[in-house]
Amino acid sequence: MIEYVIGNLVDIETQYIVVDHQGLGYQIYCPNPYRFQSKMDSSVQVFTYHYVREDVIRLYGFESKKERTLFEKLLNVSGIGPKGALAILATGEPEHVVHAIEEEDEAFLVKFPGVGKKTARQIILDLKGKLDDFAPNLFNQSGVIATSTKSLTKENEFLEEAFEALRALGYVERELKKVRPHLEKEDMTTDAYIKKALQLLLKG
Repeated sequence: MIEYVIGNLVDIETQYIVVDHQGLGYQIYCPNPYRFQSKMDSSVQVFTYHYVREDVIRLYGFESKKERTLFEKLLNVSGIGPKGALAILATGEPEHVVHAIEEEDEAFLVKFPGVGKKTARQIILDLKGKLDDFAPNLFNQSGVIATSTKSLTKENEFLEEAFEALRALGYVERELKKVRPHLEKEDMTTDAYIKKALQLLLKG
């Protein structure tokens, strides 16, 4: 297993980032690639999970070991694949997910793409009582980006990037249209748009 990758962040796409390590570019899929926006063209450390199946080999990346561990636990739940696990972690606030599991809050969990009532119940059955190490203060909150490396005159570009990332996570146009009016009046980075949209989507 590749524990982590340290290198220069050279590209951010809607589903993944590219980290250059000694001339080798690692394509790393992330819950929200734009969390790394402020570190563009600088050195980053990404904790990785090497996913291998017959038809796909991918690296998934996270800002902290705790976030990666929760990703691994979600993968062990029947009905949850990498894409679903990434969507659940995309808010950058895993403690909310843990709280929902411990409180058996199925209504919260089914708001994530690809999570129906049966899968939500399975998540609770498989993980409740097994997440004691996931106290809120243990999570790395460094993903909150206060500033952007781009000019804020491009806020519409940031918004469109955010919606592309949300589509990649599995959200459909019907859901996105509901939150768009709340975001168009804001002036944010791509990462901030994504987090705000996810908060609105999870509130229903």
